Amino acid sequence: MNPKTHRQLTRNEIDILIRQGCHAESWDLLRVKDPFDPERIQRVDFHGINYLGSFQGEVTFPGGFKRATGIYDACLFNCLVEDEVYIRDIRSHVANYCIRRGAVIRQVHSIVKEGDTTFGNGEQISVLNEAGGREVPMYDGLSAHLAYIMALYRHRPGLIRRLSDLIERYADGCKSERGEIGPGSRIINTERIYNTRIGAHTYIEGVTLLEEGSVNSSADDPVRLGFNLSARHFIISSGAVLNDGVILERCFIGQGVELGKQYSAENSLFFANCIGFHGEACAVFAGPYTVTHHKSTLLISGLFSFLNAGSGSNQSNHMYKLGPIHQGIIERGSKTTSDSYLLWPAKVGPFTLIMGRHYKNSDTSLLPFSYLVENNDESILAPGVNLRSVGTIRDARKWPRRDRRKDPVLLDQINYNLLSPFTIQKMWRGREILGNLQQASGKKSEYYFYENTKIPRSALERGIRLYTIGIRKFLGNSLLSVLEKNSVKDFKNLKAKLDPVSAWGKGEWVDLSGLIVPVALVNSFSDRLEEGEITRLDEIQAEFRLWHERYYEMEWTWARDYLEREFNQTVDEMQPDDIIRIIEIWKKAVVDLDEMLYEDARKEFRLSAKTGFGTDGGEDEKLKDFEQVRGDFEQNPSVAAIRQHIIRKSELGDRMIRKIRDLR
Repeated sequence: MNPKTHRQLTRNEIDILIRQGCHAESWDLLRVKDPFDPERIQRVDFHGINYLGSFQGEVTFPGGFKRATGIYDACLFNCLVEDEVYIRDIRSHVANYCIRRGAVIRQVHSIVKEGDTTFGNGEQISVLNEAGGREVPMYDGLSAHLAYIMALYRHRPGLIRRLSDLIERYADGCKSERGEIGPGSRIINTERIYNTRIGAHTYIEGVTLLEEGSVNSSADDPVRLGFNLSARHFIISSGAVLNDGVILERCFIGQGVELGKQYSAENSLFFANCIGFHGEACAVFAGPYTVTHHKSTLLISGLFSFLNAGSGSNQSNHMYKLGPIHQGIIERGSKTTSDSYLLWPAKVGPFTLIMGRHYKNSDTSLLPFSYLVENNDESILAPGVNLRSVGTIRDARKWPRRDRRKDPVLLDQINYNLLSPFTIQKMWRGREILGNLQQASGKKSEYYFYENTKIPRSALERGIRLYTIGIRKFLGNSLLSVLEKNSVKDFKNLKAKLDPVSAWGKGEWVDLSGLIVPVALVNSFSDRLEEGEITRLDEIQAEFRLWHERYYEMEWTWARDYLEREFNQTVDEMQPDDIIRIIEIWKKAVVDLDEMLYEDARKEFRLSAKTGFGTDGGEDEKLKDFEQVRGDFEQNPSVAAIRQHIIRKSELGDRMIRKIRDLR
């Protein structure tokens, strides 16, 4: 709003306003914009300098009834009110706010901005270690990847100082004389809003308190805040939905996050598409798709992503007498069953099913896709067995479909791949670990012991076999992806297409809370930050987007190296028959794994699964009732997808084999 477009009131307009119950500290301090209709300003107290826009239209409420825009029954102090705003029934006052075009504010106690505030930017969030030491300063554009580096790269204090300085500089730039209610926003039946900046098209109804924060709503992906929400020191990103008694204290809420049903959280970060109902979080780093639906579920002092937390899941970070200083990491894609318990410190590998109560500090991070179960107070580990679970595959397929983000600018760059250099490098190391355990203790040992867990002999042997299948499936996938997208004239030309495109990719990879990248790339990026080559936060976000876009280029650089190790032959040495042999091995790995998934799915349709169906009938009624509710096994979408996958991948393998034979 440009104050130069506004004028003082005429004597006649002042008289009309006074007749309509309006008062002013000084009518000379009130500025209005033409065309100005004084009939639309009724029973309003003006204090300080206020600027009013033009009110000529109507606003429509749910159910279809309409009201003329304007200001009714309110008290304003030092406010800028743009065109076509509707304000009514302010029980206390609105102070020091800019209210943008088309906003609606009705039945609100107070909206106040005072003192020096950054609207939540720069607030320190004590994640992972409840006693402090891993604080992440939040800001409007915080991504899971940047937060991961700030929380976990404390071994690089220069890097942390540099990032903290950049965020502090951004936070200083957020200071303003006025708060803001964004264009098209609606604030209905709400109590207190204090030092809070509200973005475009936010919908707020029945909220109890918003204090010291930012609601970064947008027209493309509005934020919805509902009944009895109480939030202090926060940032809420686009597309988020929070309602039904949620309580927040010092929290960052990422894009597409949904919290409700009395969920409470403090000193926690929630990134893209997290869901929290009923339970509570304390000092939690909730990476993308961390989900908890149940009462009595506590997530505390842990780093999670793609987690499904079962009812009553709990962790303990207070093992010794020095306070709650311990932390835990459950890597991507894991699940906890009802009443599971983990004693921190601990680290759990990707895609692990956690069942029972675990009282010893374990580290299974190099044994992914495992079952970690309790038996007589002992932690029993079954490595790799989750690779053959149809539930794991279903999860990997559902995540992209459940991305609720509609904002064109995505803060988190999410890699959904089940198999990647990050998980395959762990399978590779895990296979070596299991082989070494077998060699050290003998092939006939009943149990093997690893990191405070107990591995039965059959589970160890199966784990080696499953990891080999998984490794070969991934390496074949990566090879065929390169072969399929490149047209070639002869075998020499084909070999040239197998050269790495990216210089990055070799060595260890890391999951930066959703973004899967080579460690060397992260270290190089960190060096550039420390040396001052990167000077803006938006440059950091652009870097993350670039890494995500170039994932498959870097993946092939890594896969080529491991392909040579797995088959003990360099790509340069390979002849057509060698590549054909690798494709045949890949095809067998795909089919073997899919057949395991098929059999796992069949368990859901066996006789025991039909218990409780056909309640008042016999076997025929039980079968018919089951089929009506659950459907036929062969027609089940997951089962059909497995069968189609076998056919599709087999055809792809045969097609590639014919292609290579034609080049000989």
